[in-house]
Amino acid sequence: MNSMDVNNAMDDRKKRRRLIAGVLFTVYFAVLFYFLFFSEEMGRTYSERAYHYNLVPFKEIMRFIRYRKALGTYAVVLNLAGNIIAFMPFGTFLPIYYERCRKMWYTVLYSFELSLVVEILQLVFKVGSLDVDDLILNTIGGLFGFLIYDLVKKLTRKITERKVHDN
Repeated sequence: MNSMDVNNAMDDRKKRRRLIAGVLFTVYFAVLFYFLFFSEEMGRTYSERAYHYNLVPFKEIMRFIRYRKALGTYAVVLNLAGNIIAFMPFGTFLPIYYERCRKMWYTVLYSFELSLVVEILQLVFKVGSLDVDDLILNTIGGLFGFLIYDLVKKLTRKITERKVHDN
């Protein structure tokens, strides 16, 4: 196989990966949108109740930690880990699909921006609650997702380099 064939094969793999990432990214957004705005299990139904919001950083995080026994493990994990885990795919798929986001700070910035849009929409439509702690946790999730992307990219590069050297 000459170098041109190798380059074409690599380009085809990149295009295929990008397509798969795009499809998975779209599915991820649909699921995220559902859970953030429509899931009754997550208390996302519209009601005439008074709207709750938190603008004090770490207030709700500390409340969940302080009252973890009264709230229960499920509620604490769902709130704290759930907010991080929910945005990890965003931080992983974004740099695959958008070349600009292969720099960590872009992915972190866009994770923050998406989370801010979600929190504002929750305020406007009175589903969930606007919480600065969610913004912090979601942004951390985007960062963790990027770190996973970066780790996989480095491992893939090492494996590819070994294959090239072995041939």
